[in-house]
Amino acid sequence: MTNSTDSEFVARQKPSMLTIGTMVLVVIAILTLAWQWLNTRHRFNEIEKSLSFKLEEYHTLNQQSLALAKQAEERSTQANARTVILEQKLAESRDQQEALQTLYTQLAENREATAVAEVEQLLTIAKQQLQLASNVKSALLALEAADHRLQPLDLPRAVQLREILQVEIETLRDLPQIDMIAMSTQLTYLCNTIPLISERQPTLNVNANLNPAPVQSLQGVQKFWWAIWDDIKNLVTVERIDKPEPPLLAAEHALYLRENLKLRLLTARIALLQHDESTYKADLNMVNTWLNQYFDTKHPDTIKALVLLKKLSSNNISLELPQLSDSLAAVSSYKLMLEKSE
Repeated sequence: MTNSTDSEFVARQKPSMLTIGTMVLVVIAILTLAWQWLNTRHRFNEIEKSLSFKLEEYHTLNQQSLALAKQAEERSTQANARTVILEQKLAESRDQQEALQTLYTQLAENREATAVAEVEQLLTIAKQQLQLASNVKSALLALEAADHRLQPLDLPRAVQLREILQVEIETLRDLPQIDMIAMSTQLTYLCNTIPLISERQPTLNVNANLNPAPVQSLQGVQKFWWAIWDDIKNLVTVERIDKPEPPLLAAEHALYLRENLKLRLLTARIALLQHDESTYKADLNMVNTWLNQYFDTKHPDTIKALVLLKKLSSNNISLELPQLSDSLAAVSSYKLMLEKSE
């Protein structure tokens, strides 16, 4: 009787242990799947946050590009307006030249009046060159021509007018000479060949900073072993990084960066022609920041560009040009005096 009871208990106990084992395995499997699901969801959340941050950054860059493009368009519009004004002034100058020609015919017998009329016309040209084009050289040539025209007149009034012209000439000569054409050309080709930091070549940078080996002084076996040793040294390059690496830019974003750089240089050239020193230096400072942030600063071309950029930024392009008011007033008084004497 006891044996039958034990056998029944064992028979009941076996399914129960099997069920428990199965339940444990099922629970472990469920926990494993839950952990994998949570881990995958966590990774997806991180990727989604990273993508959102990248999209916001690219959106900011695009907004800056649009702002720069709009600013460049406004500057171009202003430059076109100045060109129209210059053309109008040139047309007025042509009319004045025609009037002057007529005046030459009428005053052929009056040498002094003719000289004063020529001086007045030259002073008008000099003033236009200073106001419209900021061309100091042309204005200086016009004033020197006016002084040379008065030189044959040995009269007190002519001598007094020449003294005033000499003061104006010395004032123009004392102004700092700015080579606008050379600076504009340097800004045009400043950043054409410099590589991005993702395109850097550590071996090239290292070799550019080292003095060339005296290979020509070696002969025979020494030259052969020196070539082998040079190849071995170039197999591994150790480069020190003093700051964290910036994020690598995709091809289209690198293109946008270079276009923004060109826009900044274009606005700097326009500011240079307009003698707008604050805008000029602000654009060059932004270009300098982008070069240090996104481009390979150890590349020889980048080093040359940074040195040239520093040199261009140090130039003072803001000039206070004289108005030639004293000379014009003296010529008007001289002309009025001649009319009264007639």
